[in-house]
Amino acid sequence: MKNEKRKQNKAGHFLRSYGKKMLHSILLFLKWSLISIVTGLIVGGFSTLFAFIMDMVTDYRMHNDYILFFLPLAGILTVFLYSAFKYKNDKGTNLVLSTIHAQSEIPFRMAPLIFITTILTHMFGGSAGREGAALQLGGSIGNQLGRWFRLDDADKRVVVLCGMSAAFSALFGTPMAAAVFSLEVVSVGVMYYAALVPCVFSSMIGSYFAKFFSIREHDLTITDFPEMNFLNAGETTALSVLCAALSILFILLLHSTGDLFRKYLKNPYIRITLAACVLVGLTFLLGTRDYNGAGMNVIALAVKGETVPYAFLAKMIFTAITIEAGFRGGEIVPSFFIGATFGCTFGSLIGFSPSVCASVGMIAVFCGVTNCPITSLIISFELFGAGGVPYFMIAVAVSYFMSGYYGLYKDQTIVYSKYKTKFLNRKTRQ
Repeated sequence: MKNEKRKQNKAGHFLRSYGKKMLHSILLFLKWSLISIVTGLIVGGFSTLFAFIMDMVTDYRMHNDYILFFLPLAGILTVFLYSAFKYKNDKGTNLVLSTIHAQSEIPFRMAPLIFITTILTHMFGGSAGREGAALQLGGSIGNQLGRWFRLDDADKRVVVLCGMSAAFSALFGTPMAAAVFSLEVVSVGVMYYAALVPCVFSSMIGSYFAKFFSIREHDLTITDFPEMNFLNAGETTALSVLCAALSILFILLLHSTGDLFRKYLKNPYIRITLAACVLVGLTFLLGTRDYNGAGMNVIALAVKGETVPYAFLAKMIFTAITIEAGFRGGEIVPSFFIGATFGCTFGSLIGFSPSVCASVGMIAVFCGVTNCPITSLIISFELFGAGGVPYFMIAVAVSYFMSGYYGLYKDQTIVYSKYKTKFLNRKTRQ
């Protein structure tokens, strides 16, 4: 009888303890579901508006060549706005990453600033992406929502991650990759799994919000991936190695250009005006507007097998001048552009499908500059379908390995070594 009572008491204690834990988990789930839904709706709404205006100004620029001549004025206005808001030392996306590391705080004024100035960059012909701006926009709004929700610092950082996911998803239409990217980009080797559920929900809501309002999506699906063999594997590996080197070159070009600008052109107004004039001159020298704006149309053509051999190099130069002179935007779509056009050229030279090589190059360079292999693999599925899985697995693995500890974002932390089971905890190389 005593043994039976002991067993019953143990069973009752276990059930009560398990019930409390389940109730706690359910309450946490409901809390983060509500927060992520609100974040997804608000950030998704702002990002959808941002994407709509970006598409509108891009179409206007592409049909009105004269507007390029006003790029210096757009640059001057950009510097003035940041100065007027007393936000001279802008760290861009690095500030978002630094906030998640609890090393700084994102001011809410970053949201309207990056919104307006990125539109100015794209409208008048600066060479930049939009997803980097989306990360700043989403992170800034997410941080402010965390304040309004009266969350502690740890939970507030989760909402920042939610905002990043929702904004990235709304602008680029890749909800799965967007959910993982914000978890992976902060610290290489460690993912913030505590934010997984909120980021997934926020990302999905942001994506559906944008789709509901018919934000433009770019069809990059490839249906003719050849069956993988030893020759194809070797060619894909060679391309991935070159793309890793290209990603390092792009990172070094960006930061060395910025160093030169700050050393010899200390006045931000003079710096951005001269850079704008150089961009206008280069545009007329090359006789094309392909390198102004984000260049998604050029990426789509490259995936179809059409490009010029020097396109990747031209985009690197245009983007480095634009971003480091003080124009606002992002580096992610330019990295897609560089990888796609380089891959297409590589495929044409060796006699392997330029379309397949363009998709492989696009993913490999993205992985090399962001150090995000899981996101890279997921985004390859969302953009190109599952037919190229073997190619993308090789591209991501090789590029991640060969790109070393370089990275676009100086506040990205390399927590664990890429080559050994070793704790590093160091910043990326610039």
